Amino acid sequence: MTRNGMTRKGPPVIRTALLMAGLLASLTLVVWRQSHALRMMRDMDTVRQERILEESRRAALAGRVEQLESRARVSSAARAQLGMRVPTGAELVILPLGGSPPATLASTVPGKLSGEG
Repeated sequence: MTRNGMTRKGPPVIRTALLMAGLLASLTLVVWRQSHALRMMRDMDTVRQERILEESRRAALAGRVEQLESRARVSSAARAQLGMRVPTGAELVILPLGGSPPATLASTVPGKLSGEG
C-alpha cells in the first residue's frame, strides 16, 4: 500500500515501458506530421513554379498572336502570298449609306448582290 491507501497496479517496469512506448508513439506521430507538411509545401512550391512558367508562356503566346495579327504583318503577308496591293484612286468605290448599290458594282457581281448564289 502507498501513503494514500491505494495500491499500485503492476510493477513499475511495465508502467515505465508503457509510458515510454506512448511517448515514442507520440513523438513518431509528430515527426511524421512535420515531414508530411514539408513534403506538401514542396509540392505546392513546385505547382506554383509550374503555374508561373505557364503564365509566362501564355503571355509570350499572347504577344506572338498580337504580333502576327498586326496590320503591318497582315499587309506584308497579303502582298507576298496573295499578290494584293493598295488600290489606286480609280479602283475605289464608295457606297452610299442605306441606298442601293451603284450600277457599276451591281453589274459586275449580279449574283452576289441580288441574294442569289
